[in-house]
Amino acid sequence: QHPSVNVVSILSLPLPELSKKLRDGSLPPDHVFYAYVGKALQIATETNCITEFLQESETQLRKAKLMEKRGLLYGVPVSIKDSIDCQGHDSTLGFIKNINKPAAEDSVVVQVLKRQGAIPFVKTNVPQSLISYDCKNLIFGQTCNPLLYTRTPGGSSGGEGALVGGHGSILGIGTDVGGSLRFPAAFCGICAIKPTGNRLSKRGIMAGVVGQKAVAAAVGPLAKDVESLALCLRALLSEDMFSLDSTVPPLPFNEEVYSSTKPLRIGYYETDFFTMPSPAMRRAVRETKQLLEEAGHTLVPFELTNVDYVIFNYCVRGMFADGGSSFVKKFKGEMEKGGTGLFFWLAKAPHWMKTLLSWIAKPFVPRFSSIIRSMKENTVDEVWSLHHEIEDFCHQFIAQWKKLNLDVMLCPMLGPALGIGYPAKLSVAVSYTMLYNALDFPAGVVPVTLVTDEDEEELKGYKGYYQDWWDRTLAKAFRGGVGMPVAVQCVALPWQEELCLRFMKEVETL
Repeated sequence: QHPSVNVVSILSLPLPELSKKLRDGSLPPDHVFYAYVGKALQIATETNCITEFLQESETQLRKAKLMEKRGLLYGVPVSIKDSIDCQGHDSTLGFIKNINKPAAEDSVVVQVLKRQGAIPFVKTNVPQSLISYDCKNLIFGQTCNPLLYTRTPGGSSGGEGALVGGHGSILGIGTDVGGSLRFPAAFCGICAIKPTGNRLSKRGIMAGVVGQKAVAAAVGPLAKDVESLALCLRALLSEDMFSLDSTVPPLPFNEEVYSSTKPLRIGYYETDFFTMPSPAMRRAVRETKQLLEEAGHTLVPFELTNVDYVIFNYCVRGMFADGGSSFVKKFKGEMEKGGTGLFFWLAKAPHWMKTLLSWIAKPFVPRFSSIIRSMKENTVDEVWSLHHEIEDFCHQFIAQWKKLNLDVMLCPMLGPALGIGYPAKLSVAVSYTMLYNALDFPAGVVPVTLVTDEDEEELKGYKGYYQDWWDRTLAKAFRGGVGMPVAVQCVALPWQEELCLRFMKEVETL
C-alpha cells in the first residue's frame, strides 16, 4: 500500500539506529511494523517458527503514535516466545491440553516492553515441555534453522532463534533453563544473553518444570548484535519492572560498566572434559583468545573439574528430584514417540529396577548409569541437602574465579547446529550451557566463526571422552556443518550482566 516505503533499508537498520529513527520521527512506526510483519511471514513460511500473530499489535501500533513519552523501544516490533504470557493468547509449551487457555494478563516483561513503546507482534515456537534444545511439538510441528533447513534452530527458544536469525524480527524475548536462549542464538548465528535468574521478572512466564529451584531459569533477549541486547536490557531494567515485580532487585542498567574500556582479565577453557568440543568449537575459543590478547587483555587458563558430577547430580537430579514423575504427568495423552521415550520409561521404572540397571550399566556405559542413578525419587531431606551442595559448589567456583582475579570467562558453545532430531538423542551435550544455570551466572553467546572444510576433515577423528553411544551420535550430529556459524560463550559473575555484555561487545568487535 506504500510504494514509497523502502522495506529493504528498514530491515537492514540495526536496532539502536532503528529505534533512534523511530523516536525522532524520521521513520513512521507503521512502515517499520509492516516491513517486519512481511519479512516475518516469509521466514515463517520457510522455517515454521511462528505460532501466532498477535492481532492486537495493530491497535497498539495506532496507540503508540499517540504516546506522549516515547520509550526506549518506541515502535519496535518484538517477537515473544510461546511460554511468555501475552493477554488473550495461549502459552501452550507445545502441549495440546494448553490450547484455548488464553492468558488473563501480560507477563511483567511484556507489560514493560509495551510501556517502553515496543510492539509485541508474534509468538514463536518451542519444543514440547521446553526441556529440549530442538524445536518441535504436536501442535505446530518442527521449526527449521533459517541458515540450513535440515538443521535444528536449537531450543527451547527455537522459534525466536529462527525468526531473529532469519531477520524476521529485530528483537526477541526467550527463556533459558539449560541453554534455551544460547542454543538458538549460537545455532542461528545471532547473539543472546541469559541474565542471572532474578535480574528480569519471571512473573507470567510458564516453566517446563514448575517450582524447581536447583537449576536457575532466566528470561532474556535475542538479537543480531550485542548493542541491541544492551538496549533491550536498558529498557527492561526500568522503574516499571521494579514496581510491577518487587521481587526483582531494583538494579538499573549500569552504563559505566558497559561502556568501560579498561583491559579485562579473562579466564578461558577449551573443553569441559565431558562433551568433547567439535574442531570448530575449539578453534572458535582459540582464535577469540588470540584476538583478545592482541587487543591488550590478559587471558588466564581456567581448570574445570567434575563437570560430569555437576550435570548428573545437580542438573538432572535437581530438575527431576521427584524421579521425573511430575514431568511425565504433563505428557499424559501427549506422547510424541521418539527420542524422549527412554527418558519416560526411566522415569516410570520402579526404584529397584533403576538401581539394578544403573549397576549393570556402570562398567559399559558409565554416563547412562549416572543418568539412571540421578533419576531417582528424593526425600525432602535429600532435596534440601542437594540445594545446600549446589550453593557450596557455587561458592567454590567463585573462590577459584577470585583466586585468579578474573573479570569474565571465555568458554566454548556447542556448535555448529545439529541436524534435526539429534538434540533428543543428545541431552548430555548441554554441559557447556547448563553449568551456568546451576551456578546462576549471566552468560551470553556471540557468533565468531564459520565451520571450515578443515574443521569438517578434522571431525573424522572425533572420538569423544567416553567413546560411548552418545559420543558417536554427537560426531554424526556435527557432520555436514561447513559454512554454519559457531559461537563462544561469555560469562560473568552473578548480577554482572553489564560486564558480560561489555565482554561480548569486545568479542564481537574483534
